[in-house]
Amino acid sequence: MHPAFSVIFLTTLLGAGQGLFLALYTSQVYAFFHVLPPQAESGFYVGGSLLALLLLIAGLVASFFHLGHPERAWRAAAKWRTSWLSREVIVLPAFMGLVFLYGAAHWLGWNPPLITFEGALTLDATMVLGILGTVLCFTLFVCTAMIYASLKFLQEWHSPLTVANYILLGGASGFTLAAAYSAYAAPGLVGFYGKWAIVITLLGLVTRVASLLRNARLKPKSTLQTAIGVRHGQIVQKAQGFMGGSFNTREFFHGKPIGLLRSIKWVFLLLAFPLPVLLLAGGLSSSASALLPVAFLVQYAGLLAERWFFFAQSNHPQNLYYQAIS
Repeated sequence: MHPAFSVIFLTTLLGAGQGLFLALYTSQVYAFFHVLPPQAESGFYVGGSLLALLLLIAGLVASFFHLGHPERAWRAAAKWRTSWLSREVIVLPAFMGLVFLYGAAHWLGWNPPLITFEGALTLDATMVLGILGTVLCFTLFVCTAMIYASLKFLQEWHSPLTVANYILLGGASGFTLAAAYSAYAAPGLVGFYGKWAIVITLLGLVTRVASLLRNARLKPKSTLQTAIGVRHGQIVQKAQGFMGGSFNTREFFHGKPIGLLRSIKWVFLLLAFPLPVLLLAGGLSSSASALLPVAFLVQYAGLLAERWFFFAQSNHPQNLYYQAIS
C-alpha cells in the first residue's frame, strides 16, 4: 500500500496522546490505592491533559489532509454499524471531550467525594472521568487498529497482532512522554513512568517482531490465474491495460525498491525500541533527566518509520495485475 503521511501522523499522534492520558490516570489510580503519594499540585494533571489534548488535536488536523472533500468529513460517522472508521470518527471527539473534562476538573478543583470505601478510599469526580476516559481510550485504540486488521484481503494486517501493536506502541510513546513531562512537573514520578515506559516498549518490541516474523511466512492467496480467472499453468503479463498511471497504481503500491523497505525496517526497530529503552534507563538518574525528552523524540521518529513500513509492507492483491509491469 502507499503510505499516506497524513495517516502516519494521525495514528502516531493519536497514539501518543492516548498513551499520555493513560499514564496520567495510571499514576492517579496508584495514588488512589496509596501505592504512590498523591500529587499535591493539580497543575500536573492539568498540564498533562492539555498536552494530551494538543496531540489529539494535531492528529485530528492531520487526518483532514487525507480527505478529498474535508467539508464532507461529518458523513464518515454515518456507517457506524458496519465501519470501524465511522466508529473511530465517533469515539475520537468523545475521548477528546473527556480528556478536556478530566483536565478541567483538576484545574477547577471539581473533585467532590462521590463514594467512600471503608473510610479510606474516596472516589471523586476526577476518578470517574478517568475511568470513562480509559474506556474510550482503549475503544479508540481498537477502532483505529481494526480499520486495518478487519481487511481480510490484506494478510499482513489481518491479525490480532495489529491491534496489540497499536495499543502497545501508543502506550509506549505516551508513557515515555509522561516520563519526560514528569521530569519537569513532578520529579517524584519519573521512576514510575520511566519503568513503565521501558516495560511497555519491550512488550511492543515482542509483538512487533512477532508480526514481522508472521508476515515473512505469509504466502499469497491470489495468483495471476485466480486474478483473471484463467486456469492455465503458464501466464505471462505483457501490459497493465493502459499506458499511464491511475488511482490503482498510486494508492495501492508504494513504488519503492525492496532494499528501502529492509532499511526502514531496521531503522524503526532500532529507533522505536532498544534506543529509547537505553535513553530511558539513563534518564532515570536524576542527573541525566535531559535524556528523557530525547528518548521520546527518538521513539516518535522510530514510530513514524514503523508506521510507514506498516503501510508499505501490506501487499494489495490487485498489484498482481497493476504492478507487474510498470
